[in-house]
Amino acid sequence: MENSTHSFYLNLTMFMNIGHYRYLAFVFCLLIYSFIVSANFAMILLIIRERTLHEPMYIFIAFLSFNSLYGSAAFFPRFLVDLLSDTHLISRPACFTQIYIIYTYASYELTILSIMAYDRYVAVCHPLHYHRKMNTKTVYTLAFIAWVCPACNLTITLTTIVKLPLCGNTIQKVYCASWNIVKLSCVATAVNSIVATLGAIAIAAIPFSFIFYTYLRIVIACWKKSSEARGKVLQSCLPHVISFAIFSITSLTDAALSRRNLEEKNPFASVILSLEFLIIPPVMNPLVYGLKLPEIRKHIFKISCLKPRTKKDSCRTLPLSI
Repeated sequence: MENSTHSFYLNLTMFMNIGHYRYLAFVFCLLIYSFIVSANFAMILLIIRERTLHEPMYIFIAFLSFNSLYGSAAFFPRFLVDLLSDTHLISRPACFTQIYIIYTYASYELTILSIMAYDRYVAVCHPLHYHRKMNTKTVYTLAFIAWVCPACNLTITLTTIVKLPLCGNTIQKVYCASWNIVKLSCVATAVNSIVATLGAIAIAAIPFSFIFYTYLRIVIACWKKSSEARGKVLQSCLPHVISFAIFSITSLTDAALSRRNLEEKNPFASVILSLEFLIIPPVMNPLVYGLKLPEIRKHIFKISCLKPRTKKDSCRTLPLSI
C-alpha cells in the first residue's frame, strides 16, 4: 500500500490558463447562471400562482425547475470564483458536499422525468381514470419516491467513498466527481466499484427502462387514435421527450468522459462536454416547457403583455400558438 496523503485540500486541475479571456468567460457564465435562476424561479412562481396549473403535470414541472436551481447552486458559484482565481483548491468537506449535491441533482432529474412519463402514460392510455389514479395521495407518494430514494442511495454510496484513504489530491475536473476520488484511493477499489455500479444501475438503468416502456405504451395507444388526437398527445408529450433526450445525451457524455484521462484529450472540449449536463438541462427546461405547453405559454403571455394602447393592439388579438 502506498503512503496515504492526508491533505485537507484537493486540486481541480482542468482549469486552463486563458489569460484575460477569463473575465469574458466569467461574464458569460454569470449570464447563463442568472438566466437559469431567473427562468426556473419564474416557472415555479407561475405554477404556484396560477390555480389552473395546480395539476400533477405542472407540479412535476415545478419539481424539475427546483431541481435545476438545486444543481446549479452546487456548481456555478464555486465555478465562477475559480474562473477568476489562480489556484483551484477545494477542501475535502466542500468537495464531498459538491459531489453529493451534483449527483443527487442528476438522480432527481431522472426520477422526476420518470414520474412525469408515468403521468403522461396515465393521461394518454387511461384518460377516463386519470383524476382517480393521479390524485393528491399519488402525487405525494411519487414526489416522496422522487426525492427520498435517490438521496438515500447517494448517501450510502458516498459514505463508502468518504472513508477511502487517498494517495494524492489531483482531480481531473473543474468540479468534484466521485470516480475521480475513487481513482485516488490507496487501496483496492473493487468493492467500491461494485457498490458504485449497483448504485448506478439502481438510479439510472431502472428509470431509463421505465421511461422507454411508458413511451412505448403511449406510441402503441396513439397508433389507434385519430390524427387530431395524436397531435394533442404529441403537443403534451413532446416537451418531456425533449427534456429526457437532452438529459440522457449530456449525462451519458459526462459518464463516458469520467472514465477517461481528460488530460490526454483536448482540454477545452473535455471541459465543455463534462459541463453539458449541469448547464444545458437547467437552461433548456424552462424554455421547452414555457414555449411548448399551451397553458404555461398562455400565462407567460398574459403576464408579459403590456397594457395595450388601443383595442386593435389588444393582447387577445395575438395568436397563442407558435
